[in-house]
Amino acid sequence: MDFEQFVLANEPAIRLGFFLGVFAVIASWELLAPRRALTVSKTLRWASNLGLVVLNTVVLRLLFPLAGAGMALFCAEQGWGLLNHFQVPMLIAIPLAVVAMDFVIWLQHVMVHAVPALWRLHRVHHADRDFDVTTGARFHPFEIILSMLIKFATIVVLGAPVVAVVIFEVMLNATAMFNHGNIRLPAALDRVLRWVLVTPDMHRVHHSIEDDETNSNFGFNLTWWDRLLGTYREQPHAGQIGMTIGIRDHRNPQEVARLDGMLLLPFRGEIKNYAINRRSFMDPPREE
Repeated sequence: MDFEQFVLANEPAIRLGFFLGVFAVIASWELLAPRRALTVSKTLRWASNLGLVVLNTVVLRLLFPLAGAGMALFCAEQGWGLLNHFQVPMLIAIPLAVVAMDFVIWLQHVMVHAVPALWRLHRVHHADRDFDVTTGARFHPFEIILSMLIKFATIVVLGAPVVAVVIFEVMLNATAMFNHGNIRLPAALDRVLRWVLVTPDMHRVHHSIEDDETNSNFGFNLTWWDRLLGTYREQPHAGQIGMTIGIRDHRNPQEVARLDGMLLLPFRGEIKNYAINRRSFMDPPREE
């Protein structure tokens, strides 16, 4: 068994191990030194958010048994994708594929904020009235399925190596838990990390109730895309402690903190100031 086959065979255990390890570290950090006071029962939120994680995991394993790593192996065997076609050396192909997939996830994140039907799904993530490690995995099953299909398409086009796909998935899960953590980094460390990695204070801005702040800082892992493409916001108007987390039209804990409420949320209400192209602050000034 070569290294890629070993990684593929042990992919679920590798991902689960990193997930549990990072979750334990961030959850303990939050307990010992929380950045903000919570507004909704932690027991209710954690039961619902983690229940959604379990549901999504079951759905993905039923629909896509081999997940992204299996698709990467299939593409390698068929010679599909740019990296396979040009036979790019692994030392170059792996980091190139990881960075390219991160950019696609950034584009996907912008898309789910811009398209009304997709924002209906994605607002399940944003409707959480608190911001902690469990928020990082709080996504509607339909959005999770869409995300997996986009990953499959990206892997096919790139010809991403199996190892690169597993590294990317582990990094994505780990950084999502880290940058959604209700934790505080020393200011100097936060400034340094922000040149490469999304920090909790940086991503918390994205979960603000204010439209212009919600539609900024789309990155989960690398900060380069927000900086290069003009969507970077350093701090919220009200400050990290004073800002309000969530969505204006969905504040009822029974709707946004219970599992059944989250699953039904995409089918409720109208989409008004949903995203990017309908924000009031982008409207041109009226002539007097």
